[in-house]
Amino acid sequence: MRKPIKRALVSVYDKSGLIEFARELHQNGVEIVSTGSTASTIEKSGIPVVRVEELTGFPESLDGRVKTLHPVIHAGILADLRLTSHGEQLRDLGIAPFDLVVVSLYPFAEKVGSGASVDQCIEQIDIGGPSMIRGAAKNHQSVAVVSSISQYPIIIDALKSGGTTLAEREALALAAFRATASYDIAVARWLGEQSQEESPDWVGVSFTKIRTLRYGENPHQGAALYSESGITSGLANAVVLHGKEMSYNNYVDIEAAWRAAHDHQAPAVVIIKHTNPCGIAIGQSISEAYQRAHSCDPVSAFGGVIAANRIVTREMAERVSEVFTEVIAAHDFEDAALEILKQKPSIRILKVEPVNANRELRHIDGGLLVQNFDRVNGEGDKADNWKLVAGRALSGQELADLEFAWRSVRSVKSNAILLAKDGAAVGIGMGQVNRVDSARLAITRAGERSKGSYAASDAFFPFADGVEILIDGGVTAIVQPGGSVRDEEVIAAVEKAGVTMYFTGVRHFAHA
Repeated sequence: MRKPIKRALVSVYDKSGLIEFARELHQNGVEIVSTGSTASTIEKSGIPVVRVEELTGFPESLDGRVKTLHPVIHAGILADLRLTSHGEQLRDLGIAPFDLVVVSLYPFAEKVGSGASVDQCIEQIDIGGPSMIRGAAKNHQSVAVVSSISQYPIIIDALKSGGTTLAEREALALAAFRATASYDIAVARWLGEQSQEESPDWVGVSFTKIRTLRYGENPHQGAALYSESGITSGLANAVVLHGKEMSYNNYVDIEAAWRAAHDHQAPAVVIIKHTNPCGIAIGQSISEAYQRAHSCDPVSAFGGVIAANRIVTREMAERVSEVFTEVIAAHDFEDAALEILKQKPSIRILKVEPVNANRELRHIDGGLLVQNFDRVNGEGDKADNWKLVAGRALSGQELADLEFAWRSVRSVKSNAILLAKDGAAVGIGMGQVNRVDSARLAITRAGERSKGSYAASDAFFPFADGVEILIDGGVTAIVQPGGSVRDEEVIAAVEKAGVTMYFTGVRHFAHA
């Protein structure tokens, strides 16, 4: 059974489509009650409207902070007309019920994102709007609630059909509670950030589904992509300029590549397979960086994903087009580069606006792990602050190569060993259950290129055997955090071989 819409309360910040919507209400015999600028906008279009203060007998006050917080309004929203007593009380009080409540909230998240002052952000914390939405959603047996202008067509169709169904009102109520929950979370998170809590007692995040994915990591797993509420940038909101639909694994891999590419200040390209890098390099140009990254492990680069920290040029696109690539992501692409890449029907081309997140979340059974992002921008990541513990002090260019290796090893899953030369990775050992195997793998993959290379280890060497493998492979220098109970043993082995070693005092262990 459909419930007719005879009376509507309309109070929206976003005026998009308001006139057309109000006209539909009026033409279908709906009385419109409205507030402030919403009422003024409707009046200017010549559509009859009753201002809230005419009902309450109380003017809007405190610069609009108080206008709908009144029993005349909320009794009309909350009256459950299935109950005879509620109807009788409304008649005794001279209050007419609402059949429809339409509210769009103040744009709090957008105001915060604009860099506005604390006071300006606080003014965008909506009070009356959430109260009306929640009241109408609670009372959805009697009232339909619109919490987004995207829902206007639902109401317009319902008007033409004689009113809303209970199923429609239930769906609208669910959307309304989700909207107010997301809004409250955004406010609570922001206030927590103002207090600069290192480890807050409460963490709240809300997400909105963007699309359903074909499947998850495997075909039997369902999956979907969600965007964090209030965030309009980042990989989740990337613009897909070309190619097939992104998969779950594509997103996981390109996230790893994107973070790794942005660990470097110079033009950098990272090629990822299964969340681990098979090529990392910097260059004078982004094209040179790609060529050198690809040279690290051309076999593994086939079918990989690529991230660049600069605009993709025609020269880089020409080189990428020679190799089967799943995804390429960058801030932007030259027109000529796009023209070249789009000749490959399968490659996904992503234009990404970076987002500066501070924390990362990982779900575990029954809970959540929260930590700050690991970034290579601390004091221990600068070569000038490292401690020379063995061998000679390196020259400026040599130290730059060792620092490149250190910055790059952060993106490799532990146990991680990365060999670099001239600003490019030449051998990577990752994901092993001991550091010896990772060292052996890095040397094996580098081959002859290991001679004269610079090695980085994401965590300390527990024994000398790991550095001995690197020394046998011909590395010039090693950088590692230090901190093992056998540091002296490790240092002695390096010193004996005439190899240089630095301690950073920090580690970049990536467990998974």
